[in-house]
Amino acid sequence: QVQLVESGGGLVQPGGSLRLSCAASGIDTSGYTMGWYRQTPGEEREFVALITRTGFTMYANSVKGRFTISRDNAKTTVYLQMNSLKPEDTAVYSCNANIADPSGGRVHYWGQGTQVTVSS
Repeated sequence: QVQLVESGGGLVQPGGSLRLSCAASGIDTSGYTMGWYRQTPGEEREFVALITRTGFTMYANSVKGRFTISRDNAKTTVYLQMNSLKPEDTAVYSCNANIADPSGGRVHYWGQGTQVTVSS
């Protein structure tokens, strides 16, 4: 059974930092693209950042220069370091693991999410 468990969310003041972690079990994450997405009530889930199995990274324009995604395959964990946080970063942050399947599509796994609230 595949599980992705996020941690590290919480309440932080504007300008502060948080580090999110996503611990995976049931899969060998070294072969997966790992990513972070976020969602606020009434809005669609939006892409935040991803890191491929080769270490290539991609970020949403809204977080570029402030957030850093990294991975530790030995620990099957992916991290999201969030600096210079803004109130508009407030959301539930969810971890994603995806890999190509033989049919040409992709298999996705999702975590339950962790709440990040940026407020003074």
